[in-house]
Amino acid sequence: MYFELDEQQRDFAASIDAALGAADLPAAIRAWAAGDTAPGRKVWAQLADLGVTALAVPEKYDGIEAHPVDLVVAAERLGRWCVPGPVTESIAVAPVLLADDERSAGLASGELIATASMPPQVPRAVDADTAGLILVTDNGEVRDGAAAAPVESVDPSRKLFDVNASGAGRAADVARAYEFGVLATSAQLVGLGQTLLDMSVEYAKQRSQFGKVIGTYQAIKHKLADVHIALELARPLVYGAALAVADESTDTARDVSAAKVAASDAALLAARSALQTHGAIGFTQEHDMSLWLLRVQALRSAWGDPALHRRRLLEAL
Repeated sequence: MYFELDEQQRDFAASIDAALGAADLPAAIRAWAAGDTAPGRKVWAQLADLGVTALAVPEKYDGIEAHPVDLVVAAERLGRWCVPGPVTESIAVAPVLLADDERSAGLASGELIATASMPPQVPRAVDADTAGLILVTDNGEVRDGAAAAPVESVDPSRKLFDVNASGAGRAADVARAYEFGVLATSAQLVGLGQTLLDMSVEYAKQRSQFGKVIGTYQAIKHKLADVHIALELARPLVYGAALAVADESTDTARDVSAAKVAASDAALLAARSALQTHGAIGFTQEHDMSLWLLRVQALRSAWGDPALHRRRLLEAL
C-alpha cells in the first residue's frame, strides 16, 4: 500500500514536531517518572492548543471529530517524541468510551486527562494516580474507576495500576474503543522506531572505530537499512488500519492486528539496532536513548502483545 498525506496533514505533523522539539521532552519524561508531572502537563497543554487532544472528540463537545488517519498522524509524532502520560488512553480510547458524556469536552480542551482499563487485554490503567478520569470496561459497559495498587512497569515513566470500578455501568462501544487503542499504540511504536533509527544514523556518522567512522562499515549500513525497511513496511499497515477503522461497518481486527504486529516488530528491531550501534552507553539512564528503548518495550505488550495479535490476525484470515 502507498499513502501520501495531504498538505494539511503534513503541516499538522510539522506543527507537532515544532512544539515538541522545543519542549525538552527527555527532561519532562524523567520528571514524570519521578512523580513530577508539571513539565509533562505543559507538553499536554501545548498538544491541546494544537488540537491533538480534541481529535477523536465529537464536534458537539468542541472536538474535531477527525478521521482516524489524522489521529494516526498525531500519535506517530507523539511516539516519535516519547510524550509521557496516557497518550493512547486519553486521546484515542476515552473519547470513544465517553461518547455522549459531557466530560468529553474536558478531553477536547486538554483540561481532563483520562486513562482506561479494558480487561482482559488491558488489565491495568496507565498513570491512574495522576489521571483526572479512570474508565473501566466490562461486558460492553464502562464505569468510572479508582486507582488501587501500583504494579511494576518496565518503563518508569509509564506507571501501571490495578483499578477498582464503581458506580453504574453505561453502555459503550468497547470493541471499537479497543481497536482505537491498538491503532494509536501501533502508530506510537512506528514513531518511536523512527527516532531510534534517526539517533543511530546520526551516531554512526560520528563514532569512529579502528580509525574509521562506523557508519562506513557494511554491517552497520545493512543493519540500519533493515530498520528503515521494517518501518517503511509497518507505516502503511498502520495507515491502512486507520482507513479500516473509519468504516464502522467492517470487522477491523485483521487490519488493526496486522498493524500492531508490524509496528511492534519494527520498533523492536530499531531498539536492538540502536543499542548495538551505540554500545552499552545507549542503555545507561544518563543517555536519552534509554527513554525510547524502555517505551518501545512497554508499548510492544500494551493493548495486546504481538503473540495475541498474531492469533487474532490468523483467526481473521
